[in-house]
Amino acid sequence: MSKKVAFLQGNEAAAHGALYAGCDFFGGYPITPSTEVAEVMSIELPKIGGKFIQMEDEIGAMAAILGASLAGAKVLTSTSGPGLSLKQELIGYGCIAEIPCVIYNVMRGGPSTGMPTGPSQSDVMCAKWGTHGDHPAICLTPASVQETYEEVIRAFNLSEKYRTPVMVMPDEIVAHMRERIVFPEQGEIEVVPRKSPTVPPEQYKPYDTSFGDVPPLASFGSGYKFHVTGLNKMQDGFPTTKADIVQAEEERQVRKVDANVDDIVTFEEYLLEDADVVVVAYGSTSRSARYAVNIAREQGVKAGMFRIKTFWPFPDKQIKALASKVKGIVIPEMNLGMCSLELERCAQGKVPVLGIFRVDGEPINPDQILEKIKEVK
Repeated sequence: MSKKVAFLQGNEAAAHGALYAGCDFFGGYPITPSTEVAEVMSIELPKIGGKFIQMEDEIGAMAAILGASLAGAKVLTSTSGPGLSLKQELIGYGCIAEIPCVIYNVMRGGPSTGMPTGPSQSDVMCAKWGTHGDHPAICLTPASVQETYEEVIRAFNLSEKYRTPVMVMPDEIVAHMRERIVFPEQGEIEVVPRKSPTVPPEQYKPYDTSFGDVPPLASFGSGYKFHVTGLNKMQDGFPTTKADIVQAEEERQVRKVDANVDDIVTFEEYLLEDADVVVVAYGSTSRSARYAVNIAREQGVKAGMFRIKTFWPFPDKQIKALASKVKGIVIPEMNLGMCSLELERCAQGKVPVLGIFRVDGEPINPDQILEKIKEVK
């Protein structure tokens, strides 16, 4: 039987990916250029008995999905730059309380209101450092409509598997472009369920590390009573200031992601076998990069591309390996050098890192990348 095929916008694909992953609660607030996600969810969720709520603001939307997740729902919110800024305190709450949720953030120009309808890639650092304190960070950067669908599913899986907020960050071009998408059959892509407790309610502790770095999470209303707080906590969820407990708890929360980078980090390698220069790119910019690499090859320049699909955790190991093989790294990005700094850290001075930085609301074109490729000696 042939699969269902559609011509969808990136934001529409994101909504359908969430539904495939089992999302049954959406809390959001309209904001350009992500509003189409909310529009689709407002139509589709009621059909399957799910809940859609438009809150009074972005702060309320983030609070709503955290509460719904604690009640056992798989949850999604969508936003863009200024909205992400407003959500940060509650994203931190989601991290320390270890509440699974997916935040779909379409990157647009900034800071502040910036350029609401223009593309950008300037939120990637916000995904890791936006909320204060040490905390885990997972951020995915899709480059096509099909990949947006699939990466949203993966975001839900990672969120449930590691009990943490996960961000999906397409840029505005990916979010608003329309492409052919092939819908997978139900069961074709794995959907990870939430790990529920197996102990009796009276023995349950929401942060019991005897089950490993990711303890099972009960749902409020299922017979399990437990405490949730934004303070440093003990295994029973109640606050503590004991130094040894706080130290171990903070380290565990970061370790559950850092110790599993091979499971989390994904990337694409293109024509890297004999490359002298590598273009590192992500999101829509990688599409220009691929074209530029092909032209460079036609002109006798051994170029290749490394595409970042998982921005956080950053693919340190792979970049370090590339830096020991090539003559130079080119990084085109629609910001003023955020990924460039990470590449320089990983390259450790072994090769030059040449950046192409654009924040004028226009995409980086292949000619710009090709010109920079040729600068590598």
